[in-house]
Amino acid sequence: MTQEELDALMNGDIDLDEAYEEPIIPDEEEMLAEETEAEELDELNPSQYRVSALQSWPPPPPTDDNKMVHQLDDVTKESEEKASEIFDLIEGISSDLGAGEKQVKVLKNIVQSNIDLFETLTVKFPHIEAFKVQLSKNKEAMDSLGNILDILQNGGDTIVNVMDIMQYQDIHRQKIERVINVMRALSSYMNHLFSGKIDDAKRVTSAVHIHGDTSTEDVVSSDDIEALLASFGKK
Repeated sequence: MTQEELDALMNGDIDLDEAYEEPIIPDEEEMLAEETEAEELDELNPSQYRVSALQSWPPPPPTDDNKMVHQLDDVTKESEEKASEIFDLIEGISSDLGAGEKQVKVLKNIVQSNIDLFETLTVKFPHIEAFKVQLSKNKEAMDSLGNILDILQNGGDTIVNVMDIMQYQDIHRQKIERVINVMRALSSYMNHLFSGKIDDAKRVTSAVHIHGDTSTEDVVSSDDIEALLASFGKK
């Protein structure tokens, strides 16, 4: 019974026998489910909270791990730092491949000089087998150097392709920043939409129970009414 109903009873506007009704006892399973749910909410530990698409309530606690804009800011910052580190490593590999190409070209020039020399010697001294052997070995070395140069050049081309692909990381960062800006704009709009002229500290507290409420428990029970009437009788 509410305070308003108690006042009406004291004024004689309500008959106690007619006003009192047997309370409706909810189903035992339903009560157990509600109690279990209440216990789960009370025992919810923010450090053990896990976001689930299948669970709509309760909302995640406002920790740093669950603040959306905070998390997105961390993602953009960390991804940009890691992308910069990757670019530095790629540039180092590209520089090494370029240096390797230069060295191979120098070796090819030396081997080509040897080939020219042994070809001349082989023509002038056809009976000396050593000149023919060295000519054959230098030609094989030239072929190997050509293959190595092709590998290094292909590696350089692959590095360029990787750097082009990594440019998409910056595009992704810009998209995330756009989402952040939209979320911040919505947050600012909602704050302005629900703003008031009175400071929250100066507002009166809300009533615990309003006439017509069925969910509040802060009401006068029948036992309290009987005890109150008994005390009036003693007086």
